[in-house]
Amino acid sequence: MFITFEGIDLSGKSTQIILLKEYLNSKRKKVITVREPGGTQISEKIRDILLDKKNLNMEYLTEFLLFSSSRHQLTKEVIIPNLKKKYFVISDRYYDSSTAYQGYGGMIELKTIRYVNNIASGALTPDLTFLINISIEECIKRKKLMNKTEDRIEQKKVSYFNKVIKGYLQIAKNNKNRFVVIDGTKPIQEIHSEIISVIKSKVKI
Repeated sequence: MFITFEGIDLSGKSTQIILLKEYLNSKRKKVITVREPGGTQISEKIRDILLDKKNLNMEYLTEFLLFSSSRHQLTKEVIIPNLKKKYFVISDRYYDSSTAYQGYGGMIELKTIRYVNNIASGALTPDLTFLINISIEECIKRKKLMNKTEDRIEQKKVSYFNKVIKGYLQIAKNNKNRFVVIDGTKPIQEIHSEIISVIKSKVKI
């Protein structure tokens, strides 16, 4: 089963992925977790370029194509082989991130985004996608509490992230068969329980 987590940074995706992996391991399930961009030697090098604050003048199309290159490598090298071995593959972001960030946020034509996404993923679609939804105000609040250093993408304007959030919600609306939108301001354990409940309704654990 291929499960993806989406949402803006500091929404709590990574925490929920850790909790889900621990739960599935406790049920003796084979699990692998991956992240975007990254997850392979090549993809991690692409990640460094994408997040480097020195690359502030990077065009949205350049950004999108780099993400897509990283995604293709990850899909072919890690995701598909492990799905064939009947693993639960849990990814921190997948192509919905490109649709939200470079499409809705960066204003690249959605038709172009969908076309390249399909090529980069080899037409692989997640079985289930959790969108952990928080506002940009909540993100900023959490960032201050954590004293987190911003990478290149996180330095973009508030107006950009509001477009991304609206984009995510529209993507979820257009893909109700696989998307589950969760309020990211709920307590961590409550969100975890909600995720487990959804997965149990989809597959026998």
